[in-house]
Amino acid sequence: MAAQFGRRLRKGAATTAVAAVAVAALSASQAPGVNDHGRQAAADATPSPEASASDGSATGNSPYYTDLPPLKSPNPSPSTGPAPGGTGTTEAGIPATVLDAYKKAETTLREAKPGCNLPWQLLAAIGRVESGQARGGRVNAEGTTIKPILGPQLDGNGFALIKDTDDGAYDGNSSYDQAVGPMQFIPSTWAWAGRDGNGDGKKDPNNIYDAALAAGHYLCRNNWDLSQQGDLDRAILSYNNSRDYLNLVMRWLEYYRKGTHEVPDGTGTLPDNRSDDGAGASPTPTTPGTTTPVGSTPKPGPKPEKPETPQKPGGGGTTPSKPPTTPPGTPSTPPTTPPTPTDTVDHLEDAGTAKLTAMAGDVFGRRISTRAETEAGKAVAKVRVRFTIVGDTDTTFTGGEDVATVATNSSGVAVAPALQAGEKTGTVTVRATVVGRAVPGLDYKATVTERAADALARTGDAALTCAPGGTFANQVEVKATYKGAVADGVAATATLIKSADDPTVTDKGPYFKDADGKTVRTLTGLKTDAKGLLKLPELYADDTTGTFLLRVTTAGGATLTVELTVAAAETSSPSPSPSDSPSA
Repeated sequence: MAAQFGRRLRKGAATTAVAAVAVAALSASQAPGVNDHGRQAAADATPSPEASASDGSATGNSPYYTDLPPLKSPNPSPSTGPAPGGTGTTEAGIPATVLDAYKKAETTLREAKPGCNLPWQLLAAIGRVESGQARGGRVNAEGTTIKPILGPQLDGNGFALIKDTDDGAYDGNSSYDQAVGPMQFIPSTWAWAGRDGNGDGKKDPNNIYDAALAAGHYLCRNNWDLSQQGDLDRAILSYNNSRDYLNLVMRWLEYYRKGTHEVPDGTGTLPDNRSDDGAGASPTPTTPGTTTPVGSTPKPGPKPEKPETPQKPGGGGTTPSKPPTTPPGTPSTPPTTPPTPTDTVDHLEDAGTAKLTAMAGDVFGRRISTRAETEAGKAVAKVRVRFTIVGDTDTTFTGGEDVATVATNSSGVAVAPALQAGEKTGTVTVRATVVGRAVPGLDYKATVTERAADALARTGDAALTCAPGGTFANQVEVKATYKGAVADGVAATATLIKSADDPTVTDKGPYFKDADGKTVRTLTGLKTDAKGLLKLPELYADDTTGTFLLRVTTAGGATLTVELTVAAAETSSPSPSPSDSPSA
C-alpha cells in the first residue's frame, strides 16, 4: 500500500487538512463491515476523551511517518515472500534486531516497573511511526543504526524552536537541537531518559536496544498503568503532543497485537513521506558507497548532505525552506527570529513551596513549585523547567525517576511531580533549571526522617507468667501505628527496666538470650514488619521472684510497658487423715 503521511503539530492549515483527510481515511477504510479485511474497531483502540496533550514531549513534537497499517493479516502465508520495494509481507514484518530490542525492553520493564504493564507492541507502534522501524532495520549486529537518523533542526522554521542543549554531542548540531535515533529523542530529553539497553556501558540514542528501553521508561513514568486506556493515551500524547499521532499509534498498536513476524535486518518497509512536507520526501536517499537494503527501492532526488531525516522525540522536523530571492541591488537584511519564551527568562523564583519533610518510604505531602520570570519579574509561560534530584540518595519522583521536565503554566509556574522518600534519611537536594537557557539553578531542600510510630499495643492479653528458672509460655507481640495507620519498618528497642520511674536496665529477673545463649536484658536493632508487627524472642526467668517490667520503645516516641510475673507454683495443703481427727 502506498505510504501516507499525517501530521505532527505544525503551523499551516494545509498540512492540518491533509492530516485530517489521512486520519479520516484511516478510520473509514478500517471500520467494521468495509470488506472481508475490515479492521475491527476495538474499544481499546479508541482514545479516551479525557486524555489531553501535555506541554512537553519526548520528541519535541517533531514530524512523524504516517503510513497506515495494512488491511491484510499481520502474519504472512508460508508461500508468500518479500515483495519488491519493501511491500507485501515485509510491510507487516519487523526487522529481527529491532523486534528483539522491543521484546527485551518489555521484559526489563516487567521487572523494573511491573505496574506499568508495558506491551512491546506499543514500542513497535511508536518505532514504526517514528523511524519506520530504524529505517527498515538498517542496524549493525550491536543494534546501532548504520547511519544516524536525524530529524530536522528545530530552528523555529515551521517547528518548535529548541536551541542547542548538547553542544552537538548527539545530533552534530551546535546551534539547534534535532531528534536523534530510531525512537527520535531530542538531546535534552535523552540527557535524562537515556538508558543502556544492551549492557555495553553506554547510553546511545542511535542504538535500538538503548532507545527502546529509554522509550519504555519514558512511557512508564508518572505511575501510568498502560493497561488502562486513559493512562495509555496520556503516555502516547506525552511522546508526541498530537491527537492525530495518538490515533495513528493506536492503529499500529492494535495491528501488532493481532500478530506480526520477523524479517531480516535491512528488509523492512521504508516510509515515503513525512508529516511536515507531504509527498515527495525521501528520508532515505542512497549515497555513493552505500547499498540499497534488500526489498527497498532507491528514491530519486539529490544526494544527501546530512544523515537520514525522520523526526522524533523532542524534535521538530522539516527541511528549512529556501530564502526568497530579491532583485539585484536590493540590500539583504539578515532574518530576525523573535525571542522565544525561554529566551526571555532571567531567573527562577520559588513559587510558594512549603517545608518538604517526609518519613522514609512515604510520599512527600508537598510538591516543589518554581516560577520562571523575566528580569522585570514578569512570569513566563511555556518554558521547560527540569527538576533533578542530586546527591547520594534513593529518594525519587513518584514515577521512579530522578529527573522530571515540566512546562510552566500561564502563571509561569512549573510544579514538579511528588517526591517519594527512600530509605536513606537526611537532606535531599532538588535542583530546578531552565532547559535551553543558562540561568542559575534554584535548589530546594527536602528532609527524609526515619520511619516512626506514635502508638504501640499488645496483640494479645494473655498473662505473662513464669516459674523461677523457667521459660515464659507466651511471647510478647506488639503492633505499631502512626496516625492510625500501620507503621512498618519502624526501629524499636526492648528493655527490661528496674521500675516505672527508673528506666535503667535491671540486673535480675526475666531476660533474653543472645546468639551465644548469654543473658541480655536490652534488644536493639528491632524493626516492625510490613503489618507493623514486632514479635520479641522468648523470655526466660532466673530464680528471682516478683513483678518485673518490659518496656518497648520506637522511633517517633511510641512506648509500651508490659508486666512480667515470676512466681513459684502454688502447692495445695494435704487433707487431714482420719487418725488426726479428734476423738469423740
